[in-house]
Formats: sequence, C-alpha cells, structure tokens
Amino acid sequence: MVSGMAGNAVKSVAKAVGEYQYPWREKLTKYRDELSKGVWGYWELGAWKPLAISAHHRARIRKELLLAGGDWEFDPERKEMKTKRKGHKVDRLAAEKRANTARLMEEMSKMLDGYRKRRWEKKMKEEEDALKKALNE
Repeated sequence: MVSGMAGNAVKSVAKAVGEYQYPWREKLTKYRDELSKGVWGYWELGAWKPLAISAHHRARIRKELLLAGGDWEFDPERKEMKTKRKGHKVDRLAAEKRANTARLMEEMSKMLDGYRKRRWEKKMKEEEDALKKALNE
C-alpha cells in the first residue's frame, strides 16, 4: 500500500514537472522596459546601473520568445567586425613579396624588351642629334 502511494506521488510530481511552462510572456511584459535599456546595464546620472533582470533570465525569456516564433528586438545593433589580421606582419609581408616577385618574373621578358627598345631609341636619337649638329657646323 505504501509503495502504491509513493508511486502515485512520483507520478503526480512528474506530471506537474512535465506540464510546467516557463511564464515568459508575463516576464516579458514585466521586464520590457528593463530589457530595452541594454544587454548588461546602462549609465544613469554618471553611475552604471546593472539590469534588474539577470543575464540568465534574460536569455531564458529570449529563448522562449524565439521558440514561440517571436522577434527579439532588444539586442543592440551589431557593430562592424574588425578587420585586423592575426599573426606576424613579417610573415604576411614576406608572402606578399614572394607573390609579387613571381608576378614580376612572368612579366620580365616584356619589361626587358621595353628597356632594350627605349635604350635603342635613345641611342638612335643621340646619333641623329650628333649628325644634325655635325651638319649644322
């Protein structure tokens, strides 16, 4: 008889636990103005005031609201992500130099042809100028 009563008590406790719903709607209406003040707290008259609701309970309300399909409008707008690179600058510069050298080596034949052509044109111009000068004298 005792075990039967204990079993019923366990069943009723399990039923109560299974049917428990976190009252997020009431909590949301109660703490709405507090949630809109920020994530961690806010400055008031030069003093930092933490929120009246803990981050744990704030997260629980947010989770329940999102599970119910609502929109959470209390998060602050996200800032732009930092683009600062991790690692040593020297390694990055060395890799960039190697890549640049490889690119320049591919263009080297064109660059040499251009250099030879400019030198040849300069030589021809100098010879032409010398010839004109000789004729003028």
